Amino acid sequence: MKGWSCSRRASPRLEPYAPKGSRTVPRGEDGRKAILLPDYMIEHFGLESLVTYQLEPVSATTRVVNPAARTLASQIKSKAAQLSRRRAEYGAGELAGPLEVKVAEAYQSRQVQLRQTIEALEKEVATLKQQRRETPSHLTLGELPPAERFQQFSRAKKHLVDTIKMVAYRAETALAMSLRQHMARTDDARALLREIFLTAADLCPDETAGTLTVNLHHLSNACSDQLATKMAEELNATETIFPGTKRKMIFKLVSD
Repeated sequence: MKGWSCSRRASPRLEPYAPKGSRTVPRGEDGRKAILLPDYMIEHFGLESLVTYQLEPVSATTRVVNPAARTLASQIKSKAAQLSRRRAEYGAGELAGPLEVKVAEAYQSRQVQLRQTIEALEKEVATLKQQRRETPSHLTLGELPPAERFQQFSRAKKHLVDTIKMVAYRAETALAMSLRQHMARTDDARALLREIFLTAADLCPDETAGTLTVNLHHLSNACSDQLATKMAEELNATETIFPGTKRKMIFKLVSD
């Protein structure tokens, strides 16, 4: 069967190959740009999903952002925006129409009020900036008031599960690289693998022969079946032993 290639039926691209800013693009699969790892693993492996809602305490020596400094920064930003608008209003003010006493007095009164508002805002901003300079930007968790302290989601289980997901992703990558050399549309390799993983299969242990046969049911079309058969041949060549037993694993389609 060596040397043949098979083109699957036309279908929408299922993998996020479109470039996105500031994202790491892993390489190594035939020298081509690989899938954007974060997007693909979030979608198909649930990399960022929570494993448990169990909480655990955070060390009292952990440095965190000072809530008071964050509040001051927010207030400064708000007052500075108000000051900028008032200055723009003050600079844009001008007398329009015939020069009359009432019009001139109203203009002068408005400009005086704006000037007073600007001076008051400038003082507020200066005071807030001085307070920010005197306020540490970070504190240890133990230095925060009890009401401001927090806990974090338990990380031990998540680290273990994420490691398993990474191992699964690497295994899928190895299978995809093997399939691509037999496919005209190489970008469909992972889509085919996902179809295989979701297809029903029969497990047939044979104690006499010392084997565990995995009979995969037929896929959506004959081309996919041919590719699955080729992958099964390559897996059988590894003579993998099922963990915890002495049985050699054999992969094939039910009709083989």
